[in-house]
Amino acid sequence: MKTIASCVQDIIVSSPFLEEGLSRQIINFSALAKDLNKPISEMLRKPVKDGAIMMALRRYQQPLNIENSKRIKHTFKNLGDITVRSDLSDFTFQNSKTLIDSHSQVLESIGANNQIFYAFTRGMFESNIIISTSEKESILKAFINETQIGAQDKLSAISIYLPKGNSKIAGLYYQIFKRLAWENITLYEVVSTTNEFTIVVEDHLVDRAFSVIKRLKT
Repeated sequence: MKTIASCVQDIIVSSPFLEEGLSRQIINFSALAKDLNKPISEMLRKPVKDGAIMMALRRYQQPLNIENSKRIKHTFKNLGDITVRSDLSDFTFQNSKTLIDSHSQVLESIGANNQIFYAFTRGMFESNIIISTSEKESILKAFINETQIGAQDKLSAISIYLPKGNSKIAGLYYQIFKRLAWENITLYEVVSTTNEFTIVVEDHLVDRAFSVIKRLKT
């Protein structure tokens, strides 16, 4: 049976910003109770009082996993190098039977040039390439017979080397995304391997994004 408390919990859990604001005690309970009155009344199919909602907000307790919280803090303190690469371009192509052949041409052309940033991701219906803008013409030539869905220049990538065992820590990426979101930083792409995590942002956001990532260590 639905109660005011369970409705409050459902709304908070589905609203990361709201949950964060409550945990930091920067939200006015009275004002929030008034704001939640309509959705909770609709969920319960009857009118409810602001005071009852406010009481449920005050009693709400976030699920706390102390051990996992300690592991997240330890991981952030032991983050490896943070590197920034600028002058990147992003291309998205529709998947096809010949797409891999086009991809192979690019790999052959960049060869052992480790100065070039290159990331390739294949999804169910489309594939994405992030590469140094200096190789833009090579991409367009190699994929000339493919269906291009999107393209974007003036991008930068911030790569973080994560400690081993990071894939076993619940909520690790969430903490990174949350802090970026609080700073109103839009992520253009996200690329990850087992121990590396890379975010791609537009050039005008890279300084702010780097500052957020750097502060994770503290």
